[in-house]
Amino acid sequence: MIQRTIGQIAGMITIENDITSYSSEMIKGVSIDSRNISPGNLFIPFKGEQTDGHKYAESALESGAGAVLWQEDVPNPPGNGPVLIVKDTLLALQDLARAYRDELSAKVVGITGSNGKTTTKDITAAVLGETFRVQKTEGNFNNHIGLPLTILALEETTEIAILEMGMSSRGEISLLTKMARPDVAIITNIGEAHLLDLGSREAIAAAKFEIVEGLAPGGLFIYPGEEPLLQEKTASLRNIRLAAFGDSEDNEAYPMGIKMQERGTLFTASIYPEESLFLPIAGKHNVMNTLAALLAAKEFSVPARAVKTGLHSVKLSTMRMEWRNGMKGTVILNDSYNSSPTALRAVLGMLYHLDDQKDKIVVLGDMLELGEREKEFHEQIGEEIHPDKIKYVYTYGNLGKWIAKGARKHFPEGRVRAFDNQDELIRSLEQAITGSELIVVKASRGMKMEKVAEALSAANK
Repeated sequence: MIQRTIGQIAGMITIENDITSYSSEMIKGVSIDSRNISPGNLFIPFKGEQTDGHKYAESALESGAGAVLWQEDVPNPPGNGPVLIVKDTLLALQDLARAYRDELSAKVVGITGSNGKTTTKDITAAVLGETFRVQKTEGNFNNHIGLPLTILALEETTEIAILEMGMSSRGEISLLTKMARPDVAIITNIGEAHLLDLGSREAIAAAKFEIVEGLAPGGLFIYPGEEPLLQEKTASLRNIRLAAFGDSEDNEAYPMGIKMQERGTLFTASIYPEESLFLPIAGKHNVMNTLAALLAAKEFSVPARAVKTGLHSVKLSTMRMEWRNGMKGTVILNDSYNSSPTALRAVLGMLYHLDDQKDKIVVLGDMLELGEREKEFHEQIGEEIHPDKIKYVYTYGNLGKWIAKGARKHFPEGRVRAFDNQDELIRSLEQAITGSELIVVKASRGMKMEKVAEALSAANK
């Protein structure tokens, strides 16, 4: 984490007041939460719509903060410790992160995409971590506040930082990538997430493509080679190296053989053709995420044996492809952190190709932020669910009902069940389960479908 004197920080960002009397005092890390202050932290408050963090600055100093930033248009700064007055605390946070990044020797891998950002981040960290000292974005710290906090949390001994970049509108990835200045930039895919805000896949592709704006000269851009919206854009790039991944042999990285298993995937890849690789995550879509990570590993000359070992050790963030032992001996796959048509199709495809004897049940909630065609997207997904591969379809939510409507066009009566009450859904599932099922729970985060996975877990029965 950042460790600088107040005087050094004054050289990294613009301070509006005289800090001479405490310029030699040391700052150790930053915090935006006065309830979680570590000794020496720089406390950074923000003016929000609901509350103003400045009112907690005094208590932050009492809890051991080394100093506080203070926005100049807020009256009555505290008098019980060092106060650094700035024009805007959010911009100061971002400027400080940008300046700290400039002082670090670490290489940076920046990752964005409609789906699979966090999974690709976790895989990349595991693969590179066998050879280098690696730090990665923790949790969902991937926005205009989270990313600068992640940068400021980097140790000076870190060799590679893996930074996830999220967005909801145009210009956000541009801001983040110019702050992070990646040496390697990855786009995982272009899907339907953010259709509500951006309106079209073309606009989503343009927003994600902003990641190259901060890419170091001569840096490497890794992208899905079979995405036409990106193929068009890469043609205009100059002084940037390209590496594509995908199904076809036209890509630098492609799978040469894939075998699905319940708790993972065996595969070989063109980059390491002599190695049989095991990824402890099921699904072809996660093999594609892994190909992007392998291209990053190749860029940093990670040997094949380290790649193989790193893949074995992958641990995903919670509620992403999270396997659980369920009631009556069932198996539950909790993938309830997020959902979109692209992500849901990928999970369904994984289920179809699993070589096991279990009956499969899908429990699907609303896919949010899809814009004016949201009902159409849900109904279409329902129509695509294969009745010979899936025994039961359970849906939850107002949009989930449209998944059920589509599924009923092909499923026999009684095998599609729609609910607007989670407790009723859980009771129906408990009655239907015999013990021979694989149950997948997937929805957008706002639907809180992890409660269903928890309720069906063996530990709770």
